[in-house]
Amino acid sequence: MRVALIQQSNTGNSDENIAKLSSNIARVVEQGAELIVLQELHNGLYFCQTEDTSVFDQAEPVPGPSTTYFGSLAAQHGVVIVLSLFEKRAPGLYHNTAVVLEKDGSIAGKYRKMHIPDDPAYYEKFYFTPGDLGFEPIATSVGKLGVLVCWDQWYPEAARLMAMAGADVLIYPTAIGWESTDTEEEKKRQQDAWVTVQRGHAVANGLPVIACNRTGYEADPSGVTGGIQFWGHSFVAGPQGEVLALAPAMEDTNLLVDIDLERAEQVRRWWPFFRDRRIDAFDDLTKRWRR
Repeated sequence: MRVALIQQSNTGNSDENIAKLSSNIARVVEQGAELIVLQELHNGLYFCQTEDTSVFDQAEPVPGPSTTYFGSLAAQHGVVIVLSLFEKRAPGLYHNTAVVLEKDGSIAGKYRKMHIPDDPAYYEKFYFTPGDLGFEPIATSVGKLGVLVCWDQWYPEAARLMAMAGADVLIYPTAIGWESTDTEEEKKRQQDAWVTVQRGHAVANGLPVIACNRTGYEADPSGVTGGIQFWGHSFVAGPQGEVLALAPAMEDTNLLVDIDLERAEQVRRWWPFFRDRRIDAFDDLTKRWRR
């Protein structure tokens, strides 16, 4: 399967952002892409740097305008597309939602972000209700997609549950970067940890991992911080954690890579982690803490 990750910088003009995405989708289709993954909240700026009730006006229903528009592109090009949207479910009830569009433009399924961060410049708990759809892969014509979102990528339990439910690949639309006061040493530690933990998910579950991150600088509208430099670095890892493709840090990039889904079966035969799991001794994993 040929996969394309569209890593791009955004502006406050959603029409311009969507037009750029559309152009890049057409480009990667010309290069044979069958599955296209877009970054987290790809239609606009990463608005969670501040807590502002007017931002809720940006949310939309699913299905809604974005699924209709990108669904038409999926049908036009005959590709599967993974979207990342600010979903308005009901008045006062909003989610950070990934939507998978099938080749005919229909909605194959959706996933609501389960783990919601609340850090300086990442005030997502103000906007998003934790997901309630569980960790269920989405069946498509290119395979079962284990779609998770950004902060979910730090949790091995989420990756494991997706794998146990039959996912063929793990996919993470992402918006992560450096706050301006971070030292260079801290920046390197953060980025290395981000890559390492996801490669670990690939190894532990014997599955390819796709991480599509934003790039570019986005100012803090409040002026309290120096804004966020999203670090790009989108990548794809194989089922042994090997990096198959890597985007640069600070550039808009269309990253294409061929993934052999059958290789996962062979890797699991070599490294039978699922065979040797001591499920009889894991009950305490459902507790907040053991002591």
